[in-house]
Amino acid sequence: MSPTPHFVSPEPFDPEATVAAGSTVSRAYMEASQSKLIWWRFLRHRVAVVSLAFLLFSYGAIVIVEMIAPYELQTRNTDFIFAPPQPLHLIHEGQFVGPFVYPLDYNLNLETLKREYSEDTSRPLPLRFFCQGDPYEFWGMVKARFHFVCPPEEGTFFLMGTDRLGRDMFSRISYGARISLTVGLVGVSLSFLLGISIGGLAGYFGGWVDSVVQRTTEILRSIPELPLWLALSAALPVTWSPLLIYFGITLILALLDWPGLARAVRSKLFALREEDFVVAAEMLGASPRRIIFRHLLPNFMSHLIASASLSIPTMILAETALSFLGLGLRPPITSWGVLLSEAQNIEAVALYPWLLLPMLPVVLTVLAFSFVGDGLRDAVDPHH
Repeated sequence: MSPTPHFVSPEPFDPEATVAAGSTVSRAYMEASQSKLIWWRFLRHRVAVVSLAFLLFSYGAIVIVEMIAPYELQTRNTDFIFAPPQPLHLIHEGQFVGPFVYPLDYNLNLETLKREYSEDTSRPLPLRFFCQGDPYEFWGMVKARFHFVCPPEEGTFFLMGTDRLGRDMFSRISYGARISLTVGLVGVSLSFLLGISIGGLAGYFGGWVDSVVQRTTEILRSIPELPLWLALSAALPVTWSPLLIYFGITLILALLDWPGLARAVRSKLFALREEDFVVAAEMLGASPRRIIFRHLLPNFMSHLIASASLSIPTMILAETALSFLGLGLRPPITSWGVLLSEAQNIEAVALYPWLLLPMLPVVLTVLAFSFVGDGLRDAVDPHH
């Protein structure tokens, strides 16, 4: 009886190149960490990637907003009150001139009492770049005059028009971005700290600690947020400095946002605290603080980051709404909500619709954060 032939490949076995039948997995993918896998999945969400680039540009711009704005925050052009946006031009009478504007001529319509402006198309006024313009204090510390773009020497440059005092709207929107964007970040950071700490204690210890935290969060969540925002904001003393008002509004938003995050942290810790690695850490003598922050929280930190990215636009909208109603930030602080408060007069809006332009960056920022949050959520949980 002849022996059964043995069909075994004589080639050496390479476990890294061996994958399931019918599939192809790269070595980099097999060796990638969890954070790298999340990042790769996030890159597939093109809208989220574009939104992230927009947000990074926006937050980078607020660092050098004094250089980006053509005018200083409080510069008044009293001869151009409620001036409309000046369009940019490149070609004059068939010749390429470069970025320029036409000077504005002013006329008061005695029938409608509306200020009417017209362009003098016979005089192109080229813009100046990397120039010396209105003096300012960079971050309130260093005096400088450098701007990336300046109005012409004998003209004006109002990309988004002017307000009732002749102040450039584009410059004020740029300065307002520094306040409105940082309110969301600072508020979410405080809310994150409170939610993780309080929710972590409730989920790890349970018992009466969990009961107290649960009842507290239920009471806070049962109160309508908008009336509570209004009441707490109205309670801030009018004698406070603008800086104290800023931190007061941020603290109010953070105190009302942490219950949702705390409940999410609590539920996750309840599910993880009986795992073997937690029991092993307890037997080795690790403190509850170390177990919570070094062993438990990192296991679902990606979920928390996705939740935080969705909370930031909520805080930006809350600050905008409070400032619009006159109960949030107040002049001389400039935020998008403060700028929109000037558009409460329906007659002014009907005659000068560019006063509503501060609403545009609010909408774009909120949408960008929402898309980034969706992308992070899908990357963290691809089966969502």
